[in-house]
Amino acid sequence: MGSHLCRHLLSLNHRVIVLDDLSGGFIENIPEQSIFVKGSIVCTETVTNLFEEYSFDYVYHLAAYAAEGLSHFIRKFNYENNLIGSINLINASIKYKVECFVFTSSIAVYGRGQLPMHEDMTPLPEDPYGIAKLAIEQDLKCAYEMFGLKHVIFRPHNVYGEYQNLGDKYRNVVGIFMNQLMKNEPLTIFGDGTQTRAFSYVGDIIPIIAKSVSVPKAQNQIFNIGADVQFTVNQLANEVCKALGEETKINYLQARNEVAHAYSSHDKAESIFGTLPSTPLHEGLSKMGAWALKTGSKKSNTFSNIEITDNLPPSWIE
Repeated sequence: MGSHLCRHLLSLNHRVIVLDDLSGGFIENIPEQSIFVKGSIVCTETVTNLFEEYSFDYVYHLAAYAAEGLSHFIRKFNYENNLIGSINLINASIKYKVECFVFTSSIAVYGRGQLPMHEDMTPLPEDPYGIAKLAIEQDLKCAYEMFGLKHVIFRPHNVYGEYQNLGDKYRNVVGIFMNQLMKNEPLTIFGDGTQTRAFSYVGDIIPIIAKSVSVPKAQNQIFNIGADVQFTVNQLANEVCKALGEETKINYLQARNEVAHAYSSHDKAESIFGTLPSTPLHEGLSKMGAWALKTGSKKSNTFSNIEITDNLPPSWIE
């Protein structure tokens, strides 16, 4: 998402400064027209120096380790990286008088059983990742009420597309499937594959996120954003195989503790931003598939700092 947002902001003639530690991305995905700084939002000194040097008008905060399922087993890392790092950015935005802070949260804040998910529902996150996202949302509300920091919060879901990290085996199921196919491996599915998600093409949501800072009615609001049509994971597997021209072979693994069905209403976003783009799944997969085949498969690395191994899916240990 960050690399797409960067390109879109550059096309709108913004000066773009990118802060990334490259733990989940690649430097070749960063446009040359932007100014790149390698570093982490967890480092207060790095964040402060950037704000001091560039006097930002807007902050788009997409940095997170977004492995929702894995977050149960890396709780300390999750909160330090996703929550404390976010607070560093919010503090600096207050101190240096940023005009608007745009935050990508997640529908993980809703939890299970609230369908379709609406922004006025009471969030009940099921995992540390969702808890951290919700805490940041609440902190932004406090920051506005106390210091006047204007913000826009988006809750995207199941985003896929070009530049996604194909080598991360803990998150981004579309990337995982494509990487497995390119390595001639069967697709791995937790449970029976009847879980449903609305898979969102990145090119549909980034223009909305980018322009939100110039939409007064969007300020200090929360918006669900993403696709409306739901697919089972089994259906997704078949569509990914079609996109890459491969036969479908699936290895079903033991079900993990996750929300079975997740989809949201986007009525509020449409009321503010107008009709939202909606790329059909097969078309979005075709675009990503062409990029993936050109890029090639990536080695799937194991997270090196698992804090709790109890109930960890065996496939995540290997």
